[in-house]
Amino acid sequence: MNIAQTRRIGGTDLQIPVLGLGANPLGGLYEPISYEDVAATIDRAYEAGVRFFDLAPVYGYGNAEKNVGRALQARPRDELFVTTKIGRLLLDPNDPKSPTDREDVMVLWEGEQLYKGTDALRPYFDFSRDGVRRSIEASLKRTGLDRFDALHIHDPDLYPDEAIDGAFRALSDLKDEGVIGAIGCGMNQWEMLADFANRAPFDCFLLAGRYSLLDQSALPGLMPVCERNHISLIVGGVYNSGILSHPDPGSIGGVSSSGSAIGSWTENVTFNYVPAPPEIIERAGAMKRICDDHGTSLKAAAIQFPLHHPAVASVLMGPRTPEHVDDNIKAFTDPVPAALWSDLKAGGFLTADAPTPIS
Repeated sequence: MNIAQTRRIGGTDLQIPVLGLGANPLGGLYEPISYEDVAATIDRAYEAGVRFFDLAPVYGYGNAEKNVGRALQARPRDELFVTTKIGRLLLDPNDPKSPTDREDVMVLWEGEQLYKGTDALRPYFDFSRDGVRRSIEASLKRTGLDRFDALHIHDPDLYPDEAIDGAFRALSDLKDEGVIGAIGCGMNQWEMLADFANRAPFDCFLLAGRYSLLDQSALPGLMPVCERNHISLIVGGVYNSGILSHPDPGSIGGVSSSGSAIGSWTENVTFNYVPAPPEIIERAGAMKRICDDHGTSLKAAAIQFPLHHPAVASVLMGPRTPEHVDDNIKAFTDPVPAALWSDLKAGGFLTADAPTPIS
């Protein structure tokens, strides 16, 4: 894969790079991260040719937008493709102007202790027209950028009607005004995205984890709908939260495929952000052995697979360090023989109709 390649977003004139950087880990996911480490990671990505950066207010409760934006400010804005999300505002409990009657504030706060080293802010859902405007203004202030190229409605699982009747209509007005170039929706499920595709003229969807080597559930139900409606897909979660990026998944009987004892590895490997069940670990390991036979890494197959589908415009990596950037770019650019895809299909790991190069 060529990191410099771009693809068109839906029916817009926007060209999006085929490889982007998702900033969730740079918000302090699971452990704190300093600005210096964020800046070093962004610098390494930019030097390697990455120009697409995906943000969200909820990533580190503002930290990702603030630190990534700061790291990008010295770069020519016209060279960048920057996206963020709306649907979650950040409440400051020390600000007397913040709302105090939001029952969903504490529910969300208590349920999402994923980020460390954050400011004393609490996210709450708001898909209203006014909420969209306030969210964008806050994101522009945090990042220090003058604009965003596309905006995604973020995780409206519990608020589908509000997302369409409030948030989408507000974003549509902003697109008509030339404030943004594309309207998207980012989710971890495909079913609601398929419904949204028929309810409103979206330009793109950001789908995490549902079109990967381990989960192709979006293929029959979402991809054809996107093609019919000219909606481009940005695919995140290509490693399914970690298991496909691990150097040695799929050990059997307590011994890795390299012959070493794995100790507590199976307790730490994750699939969809929870400990991976044994059958998933075994499936990942079986795919790794096929990749090994072809002289290809499992990571390379995982990060390149989604882009073979015509509906997919870009994939996201989620690095935390400069070394992660190097590793992901190597996986993205390493050659993958066409015969590998045939063997993965023959082994039942890819559905027969998943687009891949023909061997």
